[in-house]
Amino acid sequence: MSALVRSTFLVNAVYAESGREYGLTPQQGQLLCVLMAQPYGMGELGTMLRLAKSSLTGLVDRTERNGLVRRETDPRDTRAVRVALTPRGGRLAREFYTETCRRVETLSEGLEDAERDTLAALLGRVVLDNKAPMIFLEPDEGVPPTPGN
Repeated sequence: MSALVRSTFLVNAVYAESGREYGLTPQQGQLLCVLMAQPYGMGELGTMLRLAKSSLTGLVDRTERNGLVRRETDPRDTRAVRVALTPRGGRLAREFYTETCRRVETLSEGLEDAERDTLAALLGRVVLDNKAPMIFLEPDEGVPPTPGN
């Protein structure tokens, strides 16, 4: 299990380095990547990102000030708001996501194809067994177009 813990340090380091190059904190990078699929309500985002309401509000406020996300009325409940990517945020999210995936993929370059497949299957099982929310796209799903682009 220590290898799994150490591997999280590797992935987190790649993620943070990529984020710095794109002018994003790790939390902003996660927010943008989550929103690539669709806009979400604040409650949903809090659950997916495992953030308290006040922390999420601050994160959305800062990211909105940077012109990367916007709040919009939820069509199902006019009292609620959803958070969506702006066109600029969508472009940045796609670039950041693609580059970060490319960098993470290089971590396993020393493995044979079959070993990479086994690693992916085992990690996928750990994720499913622990009911981790599916908040990021699988590499073979590609990067979807962002609304407004």
